[in-house]
Amino acid sequence: MQNEKIVVGLDIGTTKVCAIVGRLDQYGKLEILGMGRAVSDGVKDGIITNINRTTEAIRQAIDEAEKNSGIDIKVVNVGIAGKHIKSAVHHGNITRKSGEEEITLDDVNRLTNDMYRIVTEAGSEIIHVIPQHYTVDYEENIKDPIGMAGVKLEGDFHIITANVNAIRNIRRCVQLADLEVENVILEPLASSMAVLSEEEKEAGVALVDIGGGTTDIAVFYDGIIRHTSVIPFGGNIITSDIKQGCSIMQHQAEQLKVKFGRSLAQEAPENEVVSIPSLRDRTPKEISIRNLAYIIEARMEEIVDLVYSDLVKSGLANKLAGGVVITGGGSQLQNICELFELKTGLTVRIGHPNEYLGKTKDEAVKSPMHATGMGLVLASLKTIDEREENFLRNAKFLPPTMTSQISSQTASQKTSNGGDFLSNLVEKAKNFLIDDYDDNKRY
Repeated sequence: MQNEKIVVGLDIGTTKVCAIVGRLDQYGKLEILGMGRAVSDGVKDGIITNINRTTEAIRQAIDEAEKNSGIDIKVVNVGIAGKHIKSAVHHGNITRKSGEEEITLDDVNRLTNDMYRIVTEAGSEIIHVIPQHYTVDYEENIKDPIGMAGVKLEGDFHIITANVNAIRNIRRCVQLADLEVENVILEPLASSMAVLSEEEKEAGVALVDIGGGTTDIAVFYDGIIRHTSVIPFGGNIITSDIKQGCSIMQHQAEQLKVKFGRSLAQEAPENEVVSIPSLRDRTPKEISIRNLAYIIEARMEEIVDLVYSDLVKSGLANKLAGGVVITGGGSQLQNICELFELKTGLTVRIGHPNEYLGKTKDEAVKSPMHATGMGLVLASLKTIDEREENFLRNAKFLPPTMTSQISSQTASQKTSNGGDFLSNLVEKAKNFLIDDYDDNKRY
């Protein structure tokens, strides 16, 4: 087992902060070495609103993960979500010198690098550039142009941006917890790696990750991610509806939702009630299970309608042979699959993060609520593997400029002790940066 492949995924969510330590086993499966969790009360709708509370939650989760895994954690891979996330498809092209040999990896990287230089909305930063397809001398829909002969190389790229301050706040909290950020990865991309199969991505599938503050959507077709978006509603708004509708405390509403909540009122027992302790010297409050289901169903219908409307706008709603895969903590509501099928007409399943899971010391990681954390580990391990084999050829999760990655990879020696691998990585990164500098001088 190569220790350099031990990585840590840090999911800073609206309801929880979760740190997962993992590595690939000899069969290419994800082995979970340990996990730590803490209550998150410094995040709202996927955005950090309290630096100190979030930092303390990160410390608690990391301390528990270190204790359970026996690993000294210094470097983490963090997820990002929130309503500030935006995506669009952009077109780029480069012209090669006439008479040059076939298209090389450097040509593809130069085209990708150009996409990181496009003008974005003020206050936003590009976090992912994902190739859709390439065109070589007007030959369209090429997935991999390397090795082809041609002068003009074009490509369509899925560009994902995030608010600069949201990214800075994430990095700030991690640094205050005495950690370093290796990668910042869009959460639905990470979740998709943990719960979707390659066959589903090829056939066409929509991942719907229902978290505490947001519902994240990622649509795959023909093996490529085609659409991403974030809906600013999640499980917390359902809890708030229950709190107001039943006139109870917030924590009582959350317990009611988890233990007795249903997404379809018609499936709830008509005459069952649950007794809720009231304030001092007051009689307990009785809540009808059927009425509770009506409250939940009303809000879930709104979320499902927004999800389906987003799929229709993407133009891919009729191409999803793999249907919808629901994950995240909100996917654990009873009858949620039936509601999605009823409202969308698509096949639906719950996405458990065990698609590539091997040995684990904690069975709790198999819960859908940990799909993002598991995906952050997988995304980072996949990136390491791809760079080791062919530097940056398929590195879809990281900017190719690599400046911050070099320092963070070097710092990861504190965690992984992978000296030979890391020195090779840094040397390759230096060569890439030199090539990129030469490209800049040509313009």
